[in-house]
Amino acid sequence: MKTELANPVTVRNKASASDPSEAAVPDSDSVAIRVIEPARGWIKLNLGELWRYRDLFMLLIWRDVAARYRQSVVGYGWAVIKPVLSTVIFTFIFGKVAGLPSDGVPYPIFSLAALLPWMFFSGALAGITSSVVGSGGLLSKVYFPRLILPLVSVAAGLAELGIQALILGCFMLWYRIAPGWPLALAPVFILMAVVTALGFGFWLTALNVKYRDVGMALPFFLQALMWMCPIVYSSRMVPEKWRGLYGLNPMVGVIEGFRWSILGGAPPDWGMMFVSFSVVAALFVGGLYYFRKVEMTFADVI
Repeated sequence: MKTELANPVTVRNKASASDPSEAAVPDSDSVAIRVIEPARGWIKLNLGELWRYRDLFMLLIWRDVAARYRQSVVGYGWAVIKPVLSTVIFTFIFGKVAGLPSDGVPYPIFSLAALLPWMFFSGALAGITSSVVGSGGLLSKVYFPRLILPLVSVAAGLAELGIQALILGCFMLWYRIAPGWPLALAPVFILMAVVTALGFGFWLTALNVKYRDVGMALPFFLQALMWMCPIVYSSRMVPEKWRGLYGLNPMVGVIEGFRWSILGGAPPDWGMMFVSFSVVAALFVGGLYYFRKVEMTFADVI
């Protein structure tokens, strides 16, 4: 199979030997000298490679989905237990004890609608960060676009999100909440969650290959970031003068937008949403180029 390097090099011959026996003489003028030069200019993303390796991509997705809850008694029931149990805990502590407002909707569904995109993001980011290091044996044996590995982690997380969306639908039926026209925008905010996870993930997984401290610090980072997201509280509790700064957290726009698309009500602060989505775009583009720049060294460093 013909393959292409992510960062191709230029190869040129300085001289060619007419006789193989002469080419073996080190100090002969007819020795063939091959000069390898690094590519110049912008790094080529070569995204077309992903399509050529689509069979491998689908195979790895199936492997991750099948192995996610292997040898588990509950199995895919964990995809239901985690959001439901978290919703019960948040409702008791923050809804009943702390009495935080929930924008006029029952607190359980208020928190669950925010937990779904957050759980997808945190799970996908954890998978992306460890995807390259965890596939070190595969990287050293065969060539394939390294971008496949982060994308596989995201695709596997989407399968779990689909199950959790059914739970959210059951909660809406229980509380008799009918979605409005903003529901059509829910896929847009899910796409933004995917892009956010990839934006962070491209940086973290590339850095994790060289510095394993990144993987060690990730759980703390996710825990701190969760409390800076409007999951257990509404972003309207943030003073208006600070909302632009608050929107620098890229998951703020994703969570607020997804909750609004599901539950309706007053639209989110679009200025804050614009700041969040601008940060998402910058993270994604910068992370993608950085990943492609260093991916050729992964097999050597691992």
